[in-house]
Amino acid sequence: MQHFDMTTKIASGHGFIAALDQSGGSTPKALKGYGIEESAYLGDEEMFGLIHQMRTRIMTSPAFTGDKVLAAILFERTMDGSIDGKPVPHVLIERGIIPFIKIDKGLEEEENGVQLMKPMPGLSDLLTRAKGLGVFGTKERSVVNRANREGIAAIVKQQFDVGGEVLAHGLMPILEPEVNINSPERAQADQMLLEEILKALDALPGDEKMMLKLSIPAEAGLYGPLVDHPRVLRVVALSGGYARPDACAQLAKNRGMIASFSRALLEDLRHQMSDAQFNAALAGAIDQIYDASTEKVAA
Repeated sequence: MQHFDMTTKIASGHGFIAALDQSGGSTPKALKGYGIEESAYLGDEEMFGLIHQMRTRIMTSPAFTGDKVLAAILFERTMDGSIDGKPVPHVLIERGIIPFIKIDKGLEEEENGVQLMKPMPGLSDLLTRAKGLGVFGTKERSVVNRANREGIAAIVKQQFDVGGEVLAHGLMPILEPEVNINSPERAQADQMLLEEILKALDALPGDEKMMLKLSIPAEAGLYGPLVDHPRVLRVVALSGGYARPDACAQLAKNRGMIASFSRALLEDLRHQMSDAQFNAALAGAIDQIYDASTEKVAA
């Protein structure tokens, strides 16, 4: 796939984005969910080796193809890794799946109801390397915990500033200002975030587009103006802690939003499964998430 083909597939393709980007802090939890306890490995190298084996099993499964999976978001170490001697991004592209990379380095402490992204030293070099490997875009996450206008404005500004740097390197940014679905002010935070994102989109220079990865809103359909905005390539949804049936049921009520699920995609997969069991479980998850992304229901 060339860049134009990737852009077209992301903009209008039927399917969803798989988030396979668990990093240092979330990797032990991901492995535990996969059936591997922390006592089974010593140190980061063994831990990351096991998570790479898990991701390789997913990415080489006959169920994991570009027919229903539009793209996959990778952790930096996964991007730099290989499968059967081929760089991971090349393996995905051969399967019709567009590679993205997670670029944020985690979250700052909460201030004004939000957690901004930590500094990202070496970002320019990382973006250049990713581009050279055929990666199409990036994903960067921060978190909104409260309906604080000042904090939400700051989080949106930071996201768009980083997105601008990503665009300057010829990559497509997925901005992810996640609203905590357990926030007591979730609905108000959703509304404030919508307003601040719309202001930032309207102020963008030139004709570049960005993507958005957002929590499924408390009010179904709230993000319709973002889905329809001419400066947005695609709006994708994170599962935010919902189990897959609940995440899919909520997503199906939101026109134009497709999934970018991590935990909800992987929750039934276990290290101990036979290949047949593993592939069947993954296929079932993919089908359910695909349906919620492409077949919408009334709210």
